[in-house]
Amino acid sequence: MRIMSSLSTENNHILEQDCWSELRQFTDARIALGRTGASLPTDEVLRFTLSHARAKDSIHTPFDREAVSMKLHQMGLECLNVSSAAPNRSAYLTRPDLGRKLCEESRERLGALNSTPVDIAIVIGDGLSSKAVHKQAVPLISNLLPYLNVLGLSVAPIVLAEQSRVALGDEIGALLKAKLVAILIGERPGLSSPDSLGVYITWNPCVGRLESDRNCISNVRPEGLSHAKAAFKMAWLIENAFRLAKTGIELKDQSDDKAFHQLVKPINILV
Repeated sequence: MRIMSSLSTENNHILEQDCWSELRQFTDARIALGRTGASLPTDEVLRFTLSHARAKDSIHTPFDREAVSMKLHQMGLECLNVSSAAPNRSAYLTRPDLGRKLCEESRERLGALNSTPVDIAIVIGDGLSSKAVHKQAVPLISNLLPYLNVLGLSVAPIVLAEQSRVALGDEIGALLKAKLVAILIGERPGLSSPDSLGVYITWNPCVGRLESDRNCISNVRPEGLSHAKAAFKMAWLIENAFRLAKTGIELKDQSDDKAFHQLVKPINILV
């Protein structure tokens, strides 16, 4: 009994604190975890395992298009459903190329619409995190609409794309005869951000566009870039894409500088 008591007392002091521990209040990154001998503390191992499980769940959670569509309908927005050429999640994850093109049925359905040319096509794609789309897409669009009204731009029905990669927006935008496409898509989950949304904006969408032709807004979520700030940044890029008729490396994001604000100005946010 005396031996057990001695071990119990020693275990209270076995955790070695990290000298950077005060910095943890400023970041979700896994820093200053401490250690027990050559290993991580059990609590930190368990937290890592939980975060890893949440990231995996984000990747495999089905895209609830009906719920997203219902919320958009309540905002007075029309929606269309499409799917990529990836027939299931397994194919989507192992064949990225299939997620970059529409399935035949969706391609024919969009083509049969014989759409009137529009300024903007907005696509919501599940990407690698449906959780991100479920949480962030509708609030972002809600914050974006007032800016689009200021710009006086026409918008095609919102397209909800299943098993989608970023480049899928190019084909959708081309079929809808849009001058510009913006795809809101779930980003690859991180261990501290399983629900982060990305936005990719491309001028003159068409199959074969390069990644350098796009502007990207990343980490859209309350813990990262807020919906309000992301909507302003998105609107600023859209306004200047129409002014310059280009996106990507030829359009630098200067939305944080008031000297470059034109029609679009931040609504109820500090920039």
